[in-house]
Amino acid sequence: MDFTPTEEQTDAHELAAAIFGDLATHERLAAVGTGSDMELWKALCAAGLVGAVEDVGLLGLVLLLEEQGRTTAQVPFAATCVYGLLAVTAHGSPQQRGRLLSGIRDGSVVVCGALPAVGGVRASERGELTGTVPLVPWLRDATHVLVPDERRRLWLVRAADAGCEPVESTAPWAAGRLTLDGVPGEPLGTPAAYDAAYDDVLATARTAFAGLQAGVCAGSLARAVAHTNTREQFGRPLAVKQGVQLRAADAYMDTEAIRVTAYEAAWRRDQGLPYATHALTAAWWASEAGLRVVHTGQHLHGGTGADLEHPVHRHFLWGRQLDAYLGCGSEALQELGELLVNGIEGTGEAGGGAAA
Repeated sequence: MDFTPTEEQTDAHELAAAIFGDLATHERLAAVGTGSDMELWKALCAAGLVGAVEDVGLLGLVLLLEEQGRTTAQVPFAATCVYGLLAVTAHGSPQQRGRLLSGIRDGSVVVCGALPAVGGVRASERGELTGTVPLVPWLRDATHVLVPDERRRLWLVRAADAGCEPVESTAPWAAGRLTLDGVPGEPLGTPAAYDAAYDDVLATARTAFAGLQAGVCAGSLARAVAHTNTREQFGRPLAVKQGVQLRAADAYMDTEAIRVTAYEAAWRRDQGLPYATHALTAAWWASEAGLRVVHTGQHLHGGTGADLEHPVHRHFLWGRQLDAYLGCGSEALQELGELLVNGIEGTGEAGGGAAA
């Protein structure tokens, strides 16, 4: 394995860091409230960062999402890249790719995902979808929704055809309750590969959002380090206390564990190798370790961390949301154990080869 970024990945990463760093400021996020910053979204698309994921692959996307996580920038970047760009590129028909990809690249098409499948949506023989999904992140921003039915078939649905009731989630992800009442759906993938498409998209999402969690944790820890180095108690910085140093060191190691497992899963997909168990490993670290890190970040701020308006509190909310998104740690661990016991790796050649 070689996680050394390519020149294209490095360039995209540096550009993302600059845009997120310049525009996703504390003041701007406070002004946006619980909605999305669509001006920032336009800037990211105009810079070509969504389209760049076609060239930099899932590993490149993980690098970009780390920068989003560091700033907790409120844009549907992860969702559109995972459920839109990568899903359509890997599993869409030539007609779907020709119709959707250009709009995804320029930001006029925003895709969110109602994954994982929970059995709440049924599809008729004519492809009409009925059911509800209680919470879909970024649904309020979306033009299209990728919806799995009870048989794990993936359907693209126009958001305008569905019902959307705003729902506030732990993190400000412009979420909504999706209601489908005989809504026409467009199948993604071929009948012979429905399961493979679902497995690939879910594993891709778990890997990408683990990368996002690595950024959230890195941002939380950076704020905690800055605070403890400048905050004094009895004439000495808090950072010189051994207890503070140990908490920060544990948080750093947890963050690196999230990062390296996400890198490995992403690299394997880009290489066309099986990566289902690796994606679940990354998801487990993102859930279990991510929760520890954002709690540490808030705790090391002392009473300041209890301020709901303090920037570190956003990292706490994002970390808590990512802990449960796509399955909490215990669920990921159970699924991983079942795969290992059954000797099934899966999710490799079709998805990885198409996205590389």
